[in-house]
Amino acid sequence: MNKWLVAFTVMLPTLIEIIDISIVNVALDHIRGSLSAGIDEATWTLTSYLVSNAIIIPMTGWLSRMFGRKRYLLFSIVLFTVSSFFCGSAWSLESLVFFRVLQGLGGGALQPISQAVLLESFPPRQHGMAMAVFGIGIMVGPILGPVLGGWITDNWSWHWIFFINLPIGVLSIFMTMLIIKDPPYLRREKISIDYWGLALLALGLGSLQIVLDKGEQENWFSSPFIVWLTAIAAISLTLFIIIELRVQHPIVDLRALRRRTFALGNIVMFFGFLAFFSSIVLLPLYVQTLMGYTAFLAGLVLGPGGIASLIMMPLVAKLLQKVNPKGILIFGLATNAYATYVMSQFSLTADFSSVVWPRILLGIGIACFFIPLTTLSVSGFPKEEMGNASSLFNLVRNLGGSFGVAFVTTALAQRTQFHHERLAEHMTQFDRTYQLGVRRYSDALAAQGFPSPLIEQGTLVAIYQELIRQATMLAFNELFLLTSAIICATIPLVFFMKHSRSSQAHIDVH
Repeated sequence: MNKWLVAFTVMLPTLIEIIDISIVNVALDHIRGSLSAGIDEATWTLTSYLVSNAIIIPMTGWLSRMFGRKRYLLFSIVLFTVSSFFCGSAWSLESLVFFRVLQGLGGGALQPISQAVLLESFPPRQHGMAMAVFGIGIMVGPILGPVLGGWITDNWSWHWIFFINLPIGVLSIFMTMLIIKDPPYLRREKISIDYWGLALLALGLGSLQIVLDKGEQENWFSSPFIVWLTAIAAISLTLFIIIELRVQHPIVDLRALRRRTFALGNIVMFFGFLAFFSSIVLLPLYVQTLMGYTAFLAGLVLGPGGIASLIMMPLVAKLLQKVNPKGILIFGLATNAYATYVMSQFSLTADFSSVVWPRILLGIGIACFFIPLTTLSVSGFPKEEMGNASSLFNLVRNLGGSFGVAFVTTALAQRTQFHHERLAEHMTQFDRTYQLGVRRYSDALAAQGFPSPLIEQGTLVAIYQELIRQATMLAFNELFLLTSAIICATIPLVFFMKHSRSSQAHIDVH
């Protein structure tokens, strides 16, 4: 079977699934109004999908062995497509949340399965190209989702952000039936069910994902709800690790982490995506909050970086056939670190090009990061172990993104408050800079014809607004600098990873 036809078949539903992670964000206000729900309640439509997604991803390898990969892939696409229809037809918030859970369970398997199929379909020397195809879907989804969701919601209705999945889902079902074949080692097996592992994984990852998604909203550990969920997640995941290392047929084979390169690759992926998602969340917030950009202009800031990634990924894949992936990976990490460092130097007077160029650098860096890291980490496994390794790797990538979003939203609020208090200490009549500022604003208001009683009040309001802007800017700059430092800290780990062409040859034999 033609490898490119196989790639298109598995990536089509995967792209739609990744888009669905972010497409609902922009329609949240419309959903809230239509279903008569509060904003806190409406966000469960996001959390429920992320929770079920996180639970199913690490199980994918085990479920593929139990039911047969093609059969399980078909079931996942059918479940995702049918639940998309019911999401669009939801009659209440409760029904929407329920169907979003089912949608997440169906969609979660698509990422690791498509990655494993791609690595098997392409010869080892073209694994970089296979990961370029996968990477394009991973990178395009979060960028296309909000844009597509906003357009559909504005021009049709929020129901169509789900209905649009139906024709693509039906096409994917027929293509999978005709094109995808089960290799002998991934046909249905009779294996005992690891009930304890299944329960602990669902409980632990589900609780962890809710903590990450709802923590800032609930004021973190001042909320008993978050404290209890954190404790449940910690205990469940600890017990899960102990049990999975002892049972004969574990839900997730953690023994794969005994491979040094794979273990280090997961660490680099976690912190690399934590930093990447942090910067992607911070950048549009920065230009909209502090520079007055509209949502459309903020999208234009992000867009060129996405285009840069799309252009670079095939080029990186070609280069991997000739160059050691470790060199390209280090270049990618260094580029990302430099791009986020440049972002940490933003000022309130930055023009459009000053904001766009580091985002383009970040797009180049992420292409040089994702493809060689995945090739180094996963492609060294025998084909029969590829599904399990891919599941673990995708789980770590998703968790890195979730931790990154939770971290920056919390840290931004805390550091803004810190700088607000420090700057406010200088707002006294004894501070010369403050006195000059008062005089400048007063003169400006007087020149505009404001009456004397309003000049003093207007001056204080203007200075306070500037104080908030400056405090917020300092917080943003600190967080961009911190993400740069996190990326730099992962670079030494790459030197301990092993690139073995002999292991790739070993895969070919299988």
